[in-house]
Amino acid sequence: MPSNELEMFLGSWDHEAKSTERLLAALPPTQYDFRPDPKGRSLGELAWHLAEVDAFISRGVASGTFKFDEKIPGLERPRVIAELAPGYKRVHATSVATIKALKPDHLDKQTSFMGRPFRNGDLLWNVLLHHAIHHRGQLVTYTRLAGGVPPGMYGPTREEMAAMKA
Repeated sequence: MPSNELEMFLGSWDHEAKSTERLLAALPPTQYDFRPDPKGRSLGELAWHLAEVDAFISRGVASGTFKFDEKIPGLERPRVIAELAPGYKRVHATSVATIKALKPDHLDKQTSFMGRPFRNGDLLWNVLLHHAIHHRGQLVTYTRLAGGVPPGMYGPTREEMAAMKA
């Protein structure tokens, strides 16, 4: 059982990242530019946003400053579906290393985010983890609309359920 909030966060984040990797690996390979809303992100752009969330929020929490206009090395968006899952895995590993280097009491410190002070632990749980889960849910819907079959996130999909019954 984790003994502090940092360990709890890292465990939850790891669990959710594995589900994200499964989803990214299941994206329809020819649907990178699929866009159900002409003003919204494409499937590929939304998928990569999951890596961006990890990178920007982990760096901001660790450094105490958010620089969303900063070019983070290795965060250039891949332009084909096949490169999204491995790219996410790489960015996520770097982000995890950044957060693992923090001391547990760093989560109780404040960082300015979008013009307001936030507790770092709240930024990790809400702006990083829950924000990513929200966008992953959108990506599951995009995947279905684009003709793909997403994996179950918190239980089996109808296809997984049918396979279990067979």
